[in-house]
Amino acid sequence: MRRKLHSRVMVLAVLTTLPMFYATSAMGQADASTPFAPLKQWRSAVLAGNGAELKAMYSTDPVAHVMANGVVTNAEGDANFWLGLKARSIKLEIVHMAQRHGGISIVFKAEVTLLDGSTMRITDGQGWREQNGQWRLASVERADEPHLAQPSDMNKNIYPDDADARADIKAAEEKAAAGHKRVILVFGANWCFDCHVLDLAFHRPDFASTMAGFEVVHVDIGPDGEKNGDLANQFDVPLNKGVPALAIIDGDGKLVVSQKNGEFEDARSMTSAAVLEFLNRWNPESR
Repeated sequence: MRRKLHSRVMVLAVLTTLPMFYATSAMGQADASTPFAPLKQWRSAVLAGNGAELKAMYSTDPVAHVMANGVVTNAEGDANFWLGLKARSIKLEIVHMAQRHGGISIVFKAEVTLLDGSTMRITDGQGWREQNGQWRLASVERADEPHLAQPSDMNKNIYPDDADARADIKAAEEKAAAGHKRVILVFGANWCFDCHVLDLAFHRPDFASTMAGFEVVHVDIGPDGEKNGDLANQFDVPLNKGVPALAIIDGDGKLVVSQKNGEFEDARSMTSAAVLEFLNRWNPESR
């Protein structure tokens, strides 16, 4: 997930009817007295097929950043996608919702029932900003029918605040050297939805034999994407291209390969085969 002040740390709620959406404080505590109406309005505009209202919800200054299935598009394309579904109903499951840097970040899964009775499952990450007294969509990341399993919540503490990344890397190098393995450094953060997606993939049974060739270290980039920046530079990982971002090193600390173009930042849209292909390419067993 590319870091655009667009975090994904939310309160899980499985919804069968239109829910109340609550902003959370900077400490992550829900404020039940503050329903977030813009998402309700967005959903209503989609269901009503109201193109003018829906398109007016996107920021124009600055222009909303929109990605669909890992491809950069635009607000009109995103709005037309939803309008083109001609949805009969939309059930939402909130994965994460938080107030960050003056905006509201939301990740939800949508089960869309079409006119013919068929359903589509879509994951959407929306970053809302208040502009001149109106809430506007500043960023969107959408994935249709994702291939990798996605978390129903983001409570797993993959990146502990008190972790010492350098000490963790050193310990992993020692284990890797002793076991003839390599080390995977996964730069990311708990707010990153795609980091949780990748972590789930790493624990799949069909990944077990491949992952046996690696020690994994999660390197926290913090709430603002600046923590452990020296390590990102050391291992040639450009964090501005998005996270999760991976670097693979040998047991002696020598860099084997690093991702430089945000290859995994939209992990939710990736197939398990694509992730395994990358891992197997650098698995020490394949040397």
